[in-house]
Amino acid sequence: MRLAVSTLGMPGEGLDRAIEVATVNGCQGLELRLHPDTGVHSGLTGQQRRSVRDRVEQAGLEISALAGYVRVCEPGPDEPVVEALLADLTLAADLGAPGVRVFPRGEDPAVGARRLKAVSGTARELGVRALVETHDLMATGAAVARLLDEAASPDTTGAIWDLLHPWRNGEAPADTLAALGPHLAYVQVKDAVSAKNTTPVPMWTGSVPLDEAGDLLHGAGYDGWVSLEWERTWYPQVAPVEEILPGASAWVRRFAP
Repeated sequence: MRLAVSTLGMPGEGLDRAIEVATVNGCQGLELRLHPDTGVHSGLTGQQRRSVRDRVEQAGLEISALAGYVRVCEPGPDEPVVEALLADLTLAADLGAPGVRVFPRGEDPAVGARRLKAVSGTARELGVRALVETHDLMATGAAVARLLDEAASPDTTGAIWDLLHPWRNGEAPADTLAALGPHLAYVQVKDAVSAKNTTPVPMWTGSVPLDEAGDLLHGAGYDGWVSLEWERTWYPQVAPVEEILPGASAWVRRFAP
């Protein structure tokens, strides 16, 4: 396993500060949130894209993923969703990121599968993947697996297992991992107060079954990216991400295969 930190935990601090936090705390990667406030988004010029990539690489880091906000299953016309996803996938290729996070935001796997198929050719040419997070209306591994099975593009799609959401929706970690199976491409680690109160707390001080999930990933030989998704952007009252990273690093060391 390799540890990345999401810029979601560093609201308003900019890329240079994110790089500093990652390097000082022993991370190998950065998960870059796509938003105008972060300075990283699909509207960047070619020169700006080169600058982002160069700054990250010169620090000895990799971009583990882009945290995008495309709603791949959202009801409505396909064209704007496909267009936005293609823009994010192109940005990922330009920045050297292996994939882009997308949200479901809909309940019909056929809708999302159709859109993922529509971008598969371009994604294949670019060498990047659309990564569907266990989130919102498809919060379980079973739901995301149904979508990705229907998309039938394993080389251009994958799943992000956010350890919080399937569990708080009643799916045991073993069932999540079994459902995601070969689709699993990325893990987001975090702890929270409870299944109903998702306020972030330091690792091992909340209720998320971190050890159970870690044991399962270790047993499966998972050796991909693990990102600390410390949601300080949404919970500004919580501690700075620098105080939480040591716990995430310890989790990765404990459960790395």
